[in-house]
Amino acid sequence: MKRIGAVGAIVALALTLSACLLTPGRFVSALDLRKDGQFTFTYKGEISMFGLAQLAAMDKRNSEFKESPCYDYESPAPAKSKKKGAEEEDDTFAEPKERPCTAEELAEQKLDWEEARKESAAREKKDLEEMKAALGGLDPTDPKSIEEFAGRLRRQAGWKAVTYKGDGLFDVDYAIAGKVDHDFIFPIIEKFPTTNTFVQVLRRNDGTVRIDAPGFNPGSTTNPMAQAMGMGALSTLSKSEKMPKGPEMEGTFTLTTNGQILANNTDEGAKPGTTGQMLEWKVNVRTTATPTALVKLAN
Repeated sequence: MKRIGAVGAIVALALTLSACLLTPGRFVSALDLRKDGQFTFTYKGEISMFGLAQLAAMDKRNSEFKESPCYDYESPAPAKSKKKGAEEEDDTFAEPKERPCTAEELAEQKLDWEEARKESAAREKKDLEEMKAALGGLDPTDPKSIEEFAGRLRRQAGWKAVTYKGDGLFDVDYAIAGKVDHDFIFPIIEKFPTTNTFVQVLRRNDGTVRIDAPGFNPGSTTNPMAQAMGMGALSTLSKSEKMPKGPEMEGTFTLTTNGQILANNTDEGAKPGTTGQMLEWKVNVRTTATPTALVKLAN
């Protein structure tokens, strides 16, 4: 039955995370925002497809029969009284003692496992197909499918280079320029469900622009790792399996602007740069606040 629980947890986790699958690894990112609304955004470094390769490998490990321990339960001998010939009452419980399983017990275990596998096979196939559909047809266990996904990124504007490094990890070079006459979000991927947002640039009616980078905060509720920690599927999985682990988040996010900085949550505030004021956030596993700034553009 452990096998069913593990597979169910894996599928439930993947389906629930279908809207928030990507997370930064080691990176350098920058946003240059001019007061006339022109902007340039860059992201260079790692992006991890959170836990899918690890979950797939975990699923394969659980596909083989594993013997469960067998026990005998022995009651301890009653304690002797100091008075000769007398015995004290003993209220201790029987203690389990592990022993090798008999051939009959192993055969019964294997039969139970095979029956459970047979009953769950159709359901697992349906669930896995639903998972692929939720991921835009991506099969995280198929290298060809992952390479097709990388090719899809390369066709999109801004993705200058995309290299798959294995274990769900991509090395990317992204750069795009535009005007903030509408909102900008990174990343947005063709045929892929809306992912968790690394950076968002939001234009307001009063001529200000709000910049948030929730993806650069490991503790953010919009970060897949933080969300997964509170999910029942992962909680169930972690009781019998190790937590799937992605790359450690570490990098910098820099905002440069010649607009008026109205608010920000950097440690050191704005510093003068060659093209305007500069804000810098250092991002790592100890980061507790989402990088945020508010900039006033020219009227």
